[in-house]
Amino acid sequence: MSTPDTGRDFEALLALVERVRAGDRRQPATEDVLSALVAMRTLRDEMASWEPDLVAAARQQGVTWEALAPALGVASRQAAERRFLRVQHSSATDETAEGRVRATRARRAGDRAVVGWARENASALRELAGQVGAVGDLPLAGRRQAARVRTALADDDASTLLDPLAEARAHLEGGHADLAERIRLVTERTGSVRRTADPGSG
Repeated sequence: MSTPDTGRDFEALLALVERVRAGDRRQPATEDVLSALVAMRTLRDEMASWEPDLVAAARQQGVTWEALAPALGVASRQAAERRFLRVQHSSATDETAEGRVRATRARRAGDRAVVGWARENASALRELAGQVGAVGDLPLAGRRQAARVRTALADDDASTLLDPLAEARAHLEGGHADLAERIRLVTERTGSVRRTADPGSG
């Protein structure tokens, strides 16, 4: 019997399994049983590869982890997310599933630490961003980046300033070295905060 690549093969597999489980006196040939086991393993592996794709599709459609939990047979949103991280397709590295879970959690811990630092230092970040946004003697690319800084400055969350400021630094190093240096210090500090929360990020 071939692997279940067609509906007919799958139906034959089910029929054979039902005969075995029902104790049918007309037991299948050993070759058919072994072929069925190979088919089941192939099908199981194939279906396992579908799960992360389906979960990712559901997430893209706005389905919450809470809603996915019962569909995945787990009791909580944390368990649902953990299961997804375990079964999602392996990257080019040799990370184990458990390793991917730990790495993802560590990265998120680093992100949270940086966001927390930015919020605690919101006043200084906003002052710096205001000065960068007010610089007018920049080439076109620099003016565009300064505009991005001004846009981020309007956000209630000071952490949104970090990336635009870091990207503006290169445009300031010529005529505004003092601002570039202050941004460098902020970037260095947030990097240190991230490494403390996520040692693997360094």
